[in-house]
Amino acid sequence: MSEKVKTGVVGVGAIGRNHARIYAELESADLVAIYDQNTELAKELAEKFGSTAVGSLDELIELVDAASVSTPTVTHLEVAGALLRANKDVLVEKPISDSLENARSLVELAREKGRVLQVGHIERFNPVMEQLESCLNQPVFIESHRLSPFPKRSLDIGVVLDLMIHDLEIILHLVDSPMAHVDAVGVSVLTHREDIANARIRFENGCVANITASRISPERLRKIRVFQSDAYLSLDYQDQSGWIYRKDGMEIVRDEVKVEKDEPLKLELSAFVDCVKKGEQPKVSGQHGTAALDIAMEITRLIEAGATGGLGLSAG
Repeated sequence: MSEKVKTGVVGVGAIGRNHARIYAELESADLVAIYDQNTELAKELAEKFGSTAVGSLDELIELVDAASVSTPTVTHLEVAGALLRANKDVLVEKPISDSLENARSLVELAREKGRVLQVGHIERFNPVMEQLESCLNQPVFIESHRLSPFPKRSLDIGVVLDLMIHDLEIILHLVDSPMAHVDAVGVSVLTHREDIANARIRFENGCVANITASRISPERLRKIRVFQSDAYLSLDYQDQSGWIYRKDGMEIVRDEVKVEKDEPLKLELSAFVDCVKKGEQPKVSGQHGTAALDIAMEITRLIEAGATGGLGLSAG
């Protein structure tokens, strides 16, 4: 596929409108259709980005080669499934779906149709990830914090599926080892779901990850620290900056990490369009999204049960 990929966006709330903006900016894409149940909003954005607001998902399917799905999580199977069955490539926002069964159905459908199914775990496209992947190869301890003011969106899910799942997907990618044990605790403050949560995961290779997420924080914070035997890396996803600490004799030396800053969502959508053009598997596939959902749902289950433990997770 040498010409521009005809793209569309289904659901243009806080996240979807940015998908529309970036598709309109990408040289490799042509934003041809926008669909949202809020027809006035769809028309407004279509006029702004030189696209067409359509009246149904079927109309959008007729016009596009590929589409972003940024509708509520409970609709992902229905919407992304309709696109895949029509032989369209799909980027579905995280979490991939509202259940493991539905997530696996999407993965299998994409496999049967030979289509691209990418999941919107945006931090995998943050420029700081290149430093994590190049500097550290045997993590033994990972600590991440993701804090946000109350978003007044995604209230159908708790903070684990809303925010923590970003870090869970990254940690699964970095550690690359089966999980052995999970402890979790969470507190509901403003919603009927957990708004603050902490999870501690031990992997079979001995690595331990401690993950904290909150969506009622007065500040916005997205940081990760990764330790291995000879160094540790402290990175800020938000500022796209960081430091690496190494052992030099009996001293610890600190060097600034050089990060070429860019907009992660632009990099994510550009990579998706590139996969569509080349028919390649995405960096964050449906299988990756399902694995992150698996552990996120186990953590949610433990929080709801007020329990600890959890063995034999079946991610994949």
